[in-house]
Amino acid sequence: MHPNPAFRGASRDENLGFVRDRGFGVLMVNGDPFPLCSHVPFLLGSDGKSAEMHLVRSNPILGCLAGGGVAARLAVSGPDGYVSPDWYGVPDQVPTWNYVAVHLSGRLYALPPDELSGHLDRLSRFFEAHLVPKAPWGMGKVTPEVLARMMRMIVPVRLDMERIEGTWKLSQNKQDEARLRAAQGVEDTGVAALAALMRSPPLGGNADAPD
Repeated sequence: MHPNPAFRGASRDENLGFVRDRGFGVLMVNGDPFPLCSHVPFLLGSDGKSAEMHLVRSNPILGCLAGGGVAARLAVSGPDGYVSPDWYGVPDQVPTWNYVAVHLSGRLYALPPDELSGHLDRLSRFFEAHLVPKAPWGMGKVTPEVLARMMRMIVPVRLDMERIEGTWKLSQNKQDEARLRAAQGVEDTGVAALAALMRSPPLGGNADAPD
C-alpha cells in the first residue's frame, strides 16, 4: 500500500463500504515459486470480519488449504486513472496515477460442502439486487441435475480478516483548488467515478507531500 499518510485517511467503515460495494478482488496466497492469485467475486460478512467466496476445484489455492487455514490477502481495486500535471494549474508538478485499493489480510479456510448452496444464493442475490428493476435470477431457475453437477466443481472458502488497509490516492496531497482542477481533467478523460472521489476524498492528509 502507498506509504504516504495523505492517502491513508479512510476509516475502517469507509474501506469496508468500498469493499462491500465492489464485491470483486484478487485472492493471493504464498506459493512456490510464485504467489498464487485468483480473481474472485466475494461477499463481505455482515459483521465486516470475513469475506466468503468460492474456487473451482482445480484452483491450486485449494491445495494450500488441505492442512487448515493459510495466510491470504484479498486485494480490491476501484476506479483508477492517469493524472496529467498540467491539470493542477500550478508549476513543478509531475505525472501520477490515482486509484483506490483496499487489502484484506487474514486466514483463508475451506468450508464444508453443505455451506456452498447458501453461499451461492447470498452471492447471486447481492449482485442481482444491483440490477433492479430486472426480476432477480435465482438458483431455482437451473434444473437440479445441472445445478448439482456445477456445484460439485466448486468449493466454498472464507477469509477471516485480521487487517484492513486502504489507499485512496486522490490528490489529497495537493491544495484543494489544484485537486479540483485535476478532478475535472480526469472526468474529461471519461473516468467520472474517479473524478467524483477526487472531489470528496476521505479526510486525513498532508498537503504538498510527495506523490
